[in-house]
Amino acid sequence: MTSWRGLLDSGYRSRLPVSAATPTVSLHEGNTPLLHSPHLSALTGCDVWLKIEGANPTGSFKDRGMTVAVSRAAEAGAELVLCASTGNTSASAAAYAARAGLRSAALVPASGVARGKLAQAARYGAQIVAVPGSFDDCLRVARQLASAPGVALVNSVGNELRLAGQRTVAYEIVDALGSAPDIHCLPVGNGGNITATWEGYVAYGRGLPRIWGFRAASPQTEATAIRIQSPASWEPAVAARDASGGLIESVSDTAIFAAYRELGRHDGVFAEPASAAGVAGLLALHAAGRVAPGQRIVVTLTGNGLKDPDAASDYAVVDVDTFAGSLAG
Repeated sequence: MTSWRGLLDSGYRSRLPVSAATPTVSLHEGNTPLLHSPHLSALTGCDVWLKIEGANPTGSFKDRGMTVAVSRAAEAGAELVLCASTGNTSASAAAYAARAGLRSAALVPASGVARGKLAQAARYGAQIVAVPGSFDDCLRVARQLASAPGVALVNSVGNELRLAGQRTVAYEIVDALGSAPDIHCLPVGNGGNITATWEGYVAYGRGLPRIWGFRAASPQTEATAIRIQSPASWEPAVAARDASGGLIESVSDTAIFAAYRELGRHDGVFAEPASAAGVAGLLALHAAGRVAPGQRIVVTLTGNGLKDPDAASDYAVVDVDTFAGSLAG
């Protein structure tokens, strides 16, 4: 049996914007689990599947696009890979830059970025640059700096290379299920992933789902990966929503973190809080009577729970005697 060697060498190279001359910069990304959820299926009366993108090499869906973007940057002779990030992009960019032998730098908000993600980027050798303000400010500065010689900006905004890689999630889902689901739920931060996922289904030509995207209701959400006030890819995301007959709605932090805990408790999946926005949205719409039973639904879980260890620190500890007493009584 041939082992999986990543999207460029084992997966979908013919569908990606690379040539025979493009070097492969890969950490064997893709081929992530599509896990059936008996718990969510029972709650909703639907057939619910979880696409666990936290199983990618750096723990998030960002690796799908980064293998393409950094491979092409290496081909073009770039010396520095640059990105603006709330965390996951910086970790992915730094890892793939390291794999390619390139320097990397990540512009991050001066506060509010999960420690696990910054630690990743730093261990991969990235220079961490704190920018006063929000992600939007980081992206503005990154665009200015990207005009310097030898710099490759690898944010997904307007970056066909990143988006092309992210479309592969739809290919994998269709290959696993035999056709597209009826509904695909995703968290929405900048909006690039909802756009890429829809375009993947369109390109593959084996059925089209309705795309349901869910944003955090508060711009200061504790689900830090989607703490973005002005989504840079909002217009394409809205176009994907409309073309699919889908929706983009908001969910509260209370609902996001309740779904985050349920995923761990009932499905054995430790996803980062922002990942749970798609589950929270699905459950909210079901509670409102807006989810017809019997549908096949896929929910993208965008990142691994270890990305945000602080969010997982709320748990109880009992001493051994108390525990032993509970077993006896």
